[in-house]
Amino acid sequence: MNTPATDHADPHANHAPSSHAGHDMSNMAASATLHCLTGCSIGEILGLILATVFGWGNVTSTAVAIALAFVFGYALSSLPLLRSGIGVGQALRLVLAADTVSILTMEVVDNLVMWLVPGAMDAGLLDALFWGSMAVSLVIAYFAAYPVNQALLRRGKGHAITHHASGGGPMDNRPLAYGISAFMLGGFVASLGTLL
Repeated sequence: MNTPATDHADPHANHAPSSHAGHDMSNMAASATLHCLTGCSIGEILGLILATVFGWGNVTSTAVAIALAFVFGYALSSLPLLRSGIGVGQALRLVLAADTVSILTMEVVDNLVMWLVPGAMDAGLLDALFWGSMAVSLVIAYFAAYPVNQALLRRGKGHAITHHASGGGPMDNRPLAYGISAFMLGGFVASLGTLL
């Protein structure tokens, strides 16, 4: 007896998109945004630390922090691609296409907030204003970049490119994000200690 062709069809082919699709998109957008935020945070903090050590002015320190944010953002996105066997050149092309808009959004918002907070750009590493402003600016940058990443993912762009290229492996930056948060909290606490 012949069975109908539909018996062998994909069981999900006739199903309408479920609410899980939107939930997965939200999770992926949050993960992509955290991914970019992690790289941006490392670059921003390192750039401002270097600026303090070398006595650079605000414009130079901002330029270096932005450059380092892109470097670290691209580097973090390249790692899963390189681990999956993709060559360095192809990995770089993929992350440039995937991350540039997200990192750019974060950097514009993050630095704008830092410049708008009175005294934040002139605050030193032992100043609570520096650490507090940095934390606030990064949180605002996250919420600014999240809808950008969500829109890119809906169009199959942004982190969808690297996610598919790496075989769909997870982008778990939580340990690194926790480390950065602890570092910033430590800097804030140390700066409070100087006030006592």
